[in-house]
Amino acid sequence: MVVLRRLDALLEPTKAAVLEELVFQREECKFTEWDENGLRQASGYVFYNTSEWTLQRLHDTATNNQQILQANFEDYLNGFSGNVKEIIEKFKLKSQVRHMASKDVLLNVLEKFTSPYINLTPFEKNDPEGRKLPPLTNLGMGYVFEELIRKFNEDNNEEAGEHFTPREVIDLMTHIIFEPVKDKLTPVMTIYDPACGSGGMLTESQNFVKDEDGEIKAKGDVYLYGKEINDETYAICKSDMMIKGNNPENIRVGSTLSTDEFAGTTFDYMLSNPPYGKSWASEQKFIKDGKDIIDPRFQIKLKNYWGIEQDADATPRSSDGQLLFLMEMVSKMKPLTQSPLGSRIASVHNGSSLFTGDAGGGESNIRRYIIENDWLEAIVQMPNNLFYNTGITTYIWILSNSKAANRKGKVQLIDAGLLFRKLRKNLGNKNCEFAPEHIREIVSVYEKMQAVDRAIHPETKEEQGIASQLFDNTDFGYYKVTIERPKRLKAQFTAERIAELRFDKTLREPMVWAYETFGESLYTDLSKHEKEITEWCEKNELNLNAKQSKTLVSEALWTKQLELLNTATKLMQAIGNDEYSDFNLFKEKVDATVKTLHRNVSSSEKNAILNAVTWYDATAEKVIKGTTKLTGDKLVQLLEHLDCKETELANYGYFATNKKGEYIQYETESDLRDTENVPLKENIYSYFLREVLPHVAEAWVNLDATKIGYEISFNKYFYRHKPLRTIDEVSTDILKLEALSDGLIREILKLG
Repeated sequence: MVVLRRLDALLEPTKAAVLEELVFQREECKFTEWDENGLRQASGYVFYNTSEWTLQRLHDTATNNQQILQANFEDYLNGFSGNVKEIIEKFKLKSQVRHMASKDVLLNVLEKFTSPYINLTPFEKNDPEGRKLPPLTNLGMGYVFEELIRKFNEDNNEEAGEHFTPREVIDLMTHIIFEPVKDKLTPVMTIYDPACGSGGMLTESQNFVKDEDGEIKAKGDVYLYGKEINDETYAICKSDMMIKGNNPENIRVGSTLSTDEFAGTTFDYMLSNPPYGKSWASEQKFIKDGKDIIDPRFQIKLKNYWGIEQDADATPRSSDGQLLFLMEMVSKMKPLTQSPLGSRIASVHNGSSLFTGDAGGGESNIRRYIIENDWLEAIVQMPNNLFYNTGITTYIWILSNSKAANRKGKVQLIDAGLLFRKLRKNLGNKNCEFAPEHIREIVSVYEKMQAVDRAIHPETKEEQGIASQLFDNTDFGYYKVTIERPKRLKAQFTAERIAELRFDKTLREPMVWAYETFGESLYTDLSKHEKEITEWCEKNELNLNAKQSKTLVSEALWTKQLELLNTATKLMQAIGNDEYSDFNLFKEKVDATVKTLHRNVSSSEKNAILNAVTWYDATAEKVIKGTTKLTGDKLVQLLEHLDCKETELANYGYFATNKKGEYIQYETESDLRDTENVPLKENIYSYFLREVLPHVAEAWVNLDATKIGYEISFNKYFYRHKPLRTIDEVSTDILKLEALSDGLIREILKLG
């Protein structure tokens, strides 16, 4: 109703002109279809209404008959142009009108919204007493919508709030995006928001560069583009685009992630506050086919540790899709061949975008892709409780593919978390805001690319104000290095150990129950017990899939496992029950004995038996994987590959024997495998010698498993240790409190 009244109030002054144009087309021109251009010219907007009604007239001529009022109201809605009808449909307004009429409140609602004391237009007007009523801007419409959602529909608050950004945050973003290039603005500018909500960020950006009172005045045209998934906020955004004279067709409804609505289009400026902490699992099928990326927006090229370029996954975990919106904007950046200014991006995120995800994972790959391409200019940390629907810390990422010379290879981190003023009254979770002087200070520190230490309050000794630091791009990168240790196994055949071979590992629980219940009859009459086994699995909620259920009651499985047990029994009889501390020797005996058996034993069967009778023991001998000859070109190539000397090969898993050119490699113990995050600026081998080898002498580096990751930790760079108070200070305070409490108790009991 707010949106409808807003459109209606704008069309009121030109209502007569539209009806006159309608008569002209119908009676004089004899048009069978309306000329929309003529009607738009008559209304003065890109929308119009051909019915005789306005909301004011509906109210003024209404009687107590709700059916007549409802019919007139629907006739009024049907008179709108197609672009407004879409908005009416998104709001489900016709069904709401019928509902209000049935409850006998439609006239009362009309009376409220046509009140001369309420101004829902973007223009200033006076009330009946001559008092000025301020205009309602697009951002104001966003506030109204947000407040209505919060007050009357708490269930939707989280989702709706994710699409709304406070005025001062938008103000900060527009200053940061446009001020550095205010003297270079192109005659035609395009601005895009992939999660535009009610459109506040788009129209405020337009106002910032076009407003006569603003600091920046664009001489050319500004075109706004956006996409929004929520029908109501989309309808608000589209209605305001129509009111402001922008092209409403550039605002699309639907999921930005599912459909690349603006494929092939690039934009000069992009500002967005995408939803964070929200699952995109329902949209995965449009982006990934299994593990394969099918949407080119999220398929990137990255070099591995050896400098070989490979396809890389740029999708975060399914529980949080905020970085996908950032990649959407990155994919829409203008190449410098198209515009010397390229594109500038400002995007709001929570902390998980900074550090979530391991090296080689989607989140880390996205950060790496952006930083290694030298697109990240700065990140601004904002105060907690700045947004309406969340109290968490938020950050503005500032990207540009046309960095100034002094910013190339650098990233600026600005901590403005202590820069705010308190609100007199909370708005949802929002209890503070940026003052204009705070915005000016942040923009100044950003533009001057200053390194700033936070001030200390002279009395409280608490930190206050802004802090800023400059970093090289590589400061955020690290090698995730895999550190291996040798497998050490003891081995012994015992009846208890090999008894486990009767059961398949993946179906052990139901097979154990079946054998304990039915015994040897499982091998002679399995079909007789099939129903009971299946029912037991269902009763115990084992959740077996169809293939597992079928395998469990198949003779082939039970026969296979029994043969495996019989083979192990024969090996035990031949080798004995001695315990071996050298698995290599034990395996040789097993291999030799297997050759004497009257059946073929596959490698998988032999490994299953060995796994059943061995266990890790730190005192056992190392398990040899194999020996390799390293001489001539083969040795040279390996040394070049590892960038090491021959005497250092042991630290990479190649251990020299007494024979020249022969090296042993050991099996690795996965349970003891570890990783080290080594800064990109450090040498991996030097780090290994300093931080790993002194503590684990038998460890080595698996260089081929090295991955590159990126993360940004504000706490790491801006945390300042605050010393604890001394025992004397704490003791003094405790004694003061005890004296105070004792006095209060005596006063209450009237003892003193």
